Amino acid sequence: MEKKKILITGSNGLLGQKLVELLIPKAHVETIATARGENRLPVSKGYRYLEMDITDPESVDQVLGTERPDVLIHTAAMTNVDQCEMEKDACWKLNVTATETLVTACAKYRIFLEHVSTDFIFDGTSGPYREEDAPNPVSFYGWSKYAAEKVVMSSEIGWAIARTVLVYGIAHDMSRSNIILWVKKSLEEGKNIKVVTDQFRTPTLAEDLALGCFLIADQEAKGIYHISGKDFMTPYEMALATADYFKLDASLISPTDASAFTQPARRPPRTGFNLTKSRNVLGYEPHSFREGIEILASQI
Repeated sequence: MEKKKILITGSNGLLGQKLVELLIPKAHVETIATARGENRLPVSKGYRYLEMDITDPESVDQVLGTERPDVLIHTAAMTNVDQCEMEKDACWKLNVTATETLVTACAKYRIFLEHVSTDFIFDGTSGPYREEDAPNPVSFYGWSKYAAEKVVMSSEIGWAIARTVLVYGIAHDMSRSNIILWVKKSLEEGKNIKVVTDQFRTPTLAEDLALGCFLIADQEAKGIYHISGKDFMTPYEMALATADYFKLDASLISPTDASAFTQPARRPPRTGFNLTKSRNVLGYEPHSFREGIEILASQI
């Protein structure tokens, strides 16, 4: 049986790491990890690493032209919402222009492109959202990701878009914190924390997102798929669940609303996803939030 060759952008990121880990044991997949700069993954066997700068068309053409993967999973992006609001040119270059570059190369070499997107393309007035709901971003980050989606959709290539929501997980270098680690650390140190009650999400375990991305790539399932957790909850509820799991003092957690924080970028209040399509078409089934905490706890 011929192997399916899958190439990943952004392999040093949280999702990139989880994808490489998921793909390595699969006998029918040949995995190629790419990122800018050196490989920061802790494992070196079972895949190949290549340097590729997605903002450099020559670099992209050279790597994709040489490797000719069957599927490219595009996870690399500028995802810091406030940074995108303040550094709009850098955000557009990485999130939109680079996607155009990848689409061009995928068309040239007949590569199926799976593009990872976000709930922040929605305005958050009527979540949880279905795939066919109308985007209306409220931040520059959201606009950049929506523009990238339109680049992918209007292309002549085989494509899929995997949208996700509030991803949490543990990267090897612990470079990224997440709500669970932040709450755990704060409560262990006896700090009082304020957590918002007026934002609703379906938080997504990084391992679940990697699985959803793999199911799309493996089936080359065309179209848009919502890949997230299944529990619709507020950050305040996430914090209480974390305190409960680790048996920490929940009285240190006080509810607040988003107006208490001044942030450069607006956040959509109610997003979260309806997973019906991903369940039916892909066979995707995520962990519960509590199971997600348990998985994280085992990795700390």
